[in-house]
Amino acid sequence: MKKVIYSLALLVSVGTAAFAQDMKVPVPSPLATFKQDFSTSFIEISYSRPSANGRKVFGDLVPYGEIWRTGANNATVVTFGEDVIIDGKTLKAGAYSLYSIPGETSWDIVFNSNTGGWGTVKPQTDVLKVKTAKVSKSNYYVNTLSIDVNNITNNSCEIVIAWENTVAVLPVKVDNDKRITEYYENAINKPRIPYQQAAQYYLSQGKELNKALAYTDKAIEQNPSAFWLYSLKGKILFKQGNKAEAAKAQQKAVDMSKGTPYHAEQETLLKSYK
Repeated sequence: MKKVIYSLALLVSVGTAAFAQDMKVPVPSPLATFKQDFSTSFIEISYSRPSANGRKVFGDLVPYGEIWRTGANNATVVTFGEDVIIDGKTLKAGAYSLYSIPGETSWDIVFNSNTGGWGTVKPQTDVLKVKTAKVSKSNYYVNTLSIDVNNITNNSCEIVIAWENTVAVLPVKVDNDKRITEYYENAINKPRIPYQQAAQYYLSQGKELNKALAYTDKAIEQNPSAFWLYSLKGKILFKQGNKAEAAKAQQKAVDMSKGTPYHAEQETLLKSYK
């Protein structure tokens, strides 16, 4: 009996040790990776997130005028799924380590082709160095370093670095209009024609509005019970300055959306055309 008890105790001990080895324990600067859809591809950022924990960060923990890995541990890595434009300069699609040189009123941002290592600086592999014009003090305190992608449009966004009471904003743009337009114009001649999507894109860019209107009518022919297509038609007509026809199209959207959660929204849109 004793042998059985001893064997059971050994199994429990071994199992506990194995659990301890496999368990993910807290670390001072946890790794974060996120991927944001942007333009016709994505932006992915991987970085370790240190916390201030009451310490003064910029001008002390992170000195002004000195290069910083923009995080902790391994180099922060930013991957662009397509060519981007930063400060008027083109940065090719690919992965780059992100360094910064914080200042009181402005930051230098450095993209480096060496994405390995422990945040090691190798100036000879710098690909692009720019100044971000938007550095400000926030009204809220960010204890743990945050890097995010915000203010996203069809062709622009901002990489936002926030820590303590400091916010640095790096504007990013893309030249995607020709690529998107060619895609829609080629897709129009294929099965599953994206009439609605093409019309919405032209409306968002304020171009080819006659073509956008024609595409919307084609979409309505394919799906005449879709109230949102009449709403889209109204928006295009209104953009063209034809308020009367815009109101007529929107009235159909209002009538057809009764009983749906979107009815009030359609009514509000109608009122704006009158």
